[in-house]
Amino acid sequence: MNLVDCKTALKTLKSGLPIIFPTDTVPAIGCLPKFSNIIYEFKKRDRNKPLILMGSEHKHLIDYVHESAKEDYENIASKYWPGALTIVIPASDKQTENLTSNDLTIGLRIPNSYMAQSLLRETGPLLTSSANISGFKGSISAEGIALDFPSLKILGPIPWVKSSGKASTIIIWEKSGDWKMIREGDVLVRELY
Repeated sequence: MNLVDCKTALKTLKSGLPIIFPTDTVPAIGCLPKFSNIIYEFKKRDRNKPLILMGSEHKHLIDYVHESAKEDYENIASKYWPGALTIVIPASDKQTENLTSNDLTIGLRIPNSYMAQSLLRETGPLLTSSANISGFKGSISAEGIALDFPSLKILGPIPWVKSSGKASTIIIWEKSGDWKMIREGDVLVRELY
């Protein structure tokens, strides 16, 4: 297993390769935004499925949010992050090169994981997906993931803190004050009810 610390992980990411790291939900595969194609290759993921941009604090992601949705973004982010909630929101005009969706939206999340946040503070926001081969459940342990992705670096130390093993809740911004559920998870967003 190729274990790395946060500083070495940054060097790997700058070289264009993804790394595997734990989150509060399921382990993630992440890359610097300009290298998003690499995740699709490693996961064998359909390129029509967008990736999630993770950061260490919601203020680090605000520049990715379109002006029309910033107030609602701040409201939800300040209540539910860090945590198992992904917010899909219109992307800022300045950030369209980081989009992996076809509809000018971007999925954002701050994981409630010390290791993930430490990594993201070192690297800046990373485009991410669950660390599994598309179509397969995948492991939630570093040892199991190393079998699926033997050439990739894995953030240490291990063993990782236990994660929930359940994917995040996903909500999408429709218009001012209006959110819709995309996928149910452990986070109950009161604003939807």
